[in-house]
Amino acid sequence: MLDRPKVNPRPQSPSGSAALLEVRGLAKRFPGVQALLDVNFTVRAGEAHALMGENGAGKSTLIKTITGVYPRDAGSVSLAGKEIFPRSPKQAEGLGISTVYQEVNLIPHLSVAENICLGREPTRCGFIRWRAMARRAEAALARVDLALDVSRPLSSCSIAVQQMTAIARALDVSARLLVLDEPTSSLEEKEVAELFNVLRKLRGEGLGIVLVTHFLDQVYEISDRITVLRDGKLVGEYETAKLPRAELVSHMIGKALSEMPSPPPVEKRQSASGAAFLELKNFGRPGSIAPMDLAISKGEVVGLAGLLGSGRTETARLIFGLDKAGSGEMRLEGKPVAFNSPRQAIRAGVAYTPENRKVEGIIPHLSIRENIVLALQARQGSLRILSRAEQDRITEQFIQALGISTPGPEQLVMNLSGGNQQKVLLARWLATQPRLIILDEPTRGIDVGAKAEILKLVQSLRAQGMAILFISSELEEVVRDCQRVVVLRDRTKVRELTGEEITESAIMHSIAGQPPA
Repeated sequence: MLDRPKVNPRPQSPSGSAALLEVRGLAKRFPGVQALLDVNFTVRAGEAHALMGENGAGKSTLIKTITGVYPRDAGSVSLAGKEIFPRSPKQAEGLGISTVYQEVNLIPHLSVAENICLGREPTRCGFIRWRAMARRAEAALARVDLALDVSRPLSSCSIAVQQMTAIARALDVSARLLVLDEPTSSLEEKEVAELFNVLRKLRGEGLGIVLVTHFLDQVYEISDRITVLRDGKLVGEYETAKLPRAELVSHMIGKALSEMPSPPPVEKRQSASGAAFLELKNFGRPGSIAPMDLAISKGEVVGLAGLLGSGRTETARLIFGLDKAGSGEMRLEGKPVAFNSPRQAIRAGVAYTPENRKVEGIIPHLSIRENIVLALQARQGSLRILSRAEQDRITEQFIQALGISTPGPEQLVMNLSGGNQQKVLLARWLATQPRLIILDEPTRGIDVGAKAEILKLVQSLRAQGMAILFISSELEEVVRDCQRVVVLRDRTKVRELTGEEITESAIMHSIAGQPPA
């Protein structure tokens, strides 16, 4: 692992500005999970500070603890030198800390002015002063360089304008610290540039800005400093201009380039010969994933590598018909297809195990049997009901084939271990006899033994001629188990690796946007 860097407890910004927010020794625990432990975090006035880390690093918990969503278990939070104890986001706003979340948390059918002043409308004798509210909304929008008819419904505005409206609302309470959680996730390149111009203006006014994002290019464009969290602990605080991108990626994933193991023998990673089973040409979706080319042959495992938010899951959702592509075409065995729903994808022989198995995968209060036959029954339709005998046969087949540890097929899935839940999810899709299976983080959150079994199953499916799209944050899994690797950065395909090129070092340098040393 990386050595923990020495961090000055009160580092000075290049401009010498005073600390606005100081977090010291912050800890937060949930049942069975230490979400934060001894975290320090400093934001200065007139500074844009990026908060970075992979999934589960503790970014959201840190923000929610600072803004009063969660009470802290230990440590201190000070604003402008005074310790604060916000018990709700509203109290945090009153102290000068405003947060704008990734999903714009406004009311679409109300006007722009009503959204900006919601809960703090100017009144007289119990009646809203509509003209005063409009003037106040216009003044708030002016701070973000936006001029529009504030009486129009918010729903009639673009996502970018809604985002700016949310920021204007946050600034309307005399905020001193503005927290932005993935503010560019739904914006186009031009809209991102406009937002950053506004942020630079606010920074120049002395506002402290915390930016939670996964986009490396944007971090280096707008931020002055970067704080990296991993597994709920502080990795370090760095000046953006002095931190090479490859080092940032190393800090985030917890592995230095010097620690990279040798790749497996090349012969184990030879690509399949023959025509591609799946072909994507200029395939993408605005605001989701840039147009890209991708091909997977039968008997081949193709990996998608990249940081969280790089576009891996977005690509999987487009292929499976959960989202609709905005450009390009997709072909299966040379024939054009366009999936408008997952049901169409399933009928075409495509399967998808999602990243979050507990939310989007298993049905916890159903039995193993009911979970396994779910997709097969959906593919056959309501007029071709699987008999109970057939359900029992299929369930028993996959319990034995995948080694699912259970007292019996009627055991509730919620009572199984994480590894066995993942096996049930795989069994559901294998029961449909797919020709292409998309595995999104198939080994996340399971023990070492279960990981080994699932990765062995992946190679077994490959040997049987199945096409596999493999998505994993674990670079060693990608390097060991894939014949080709497509690297994504900031929702764009940046490189495709084959043969001897497939190494953890090459993937990390591609993610960072730097050539290997």
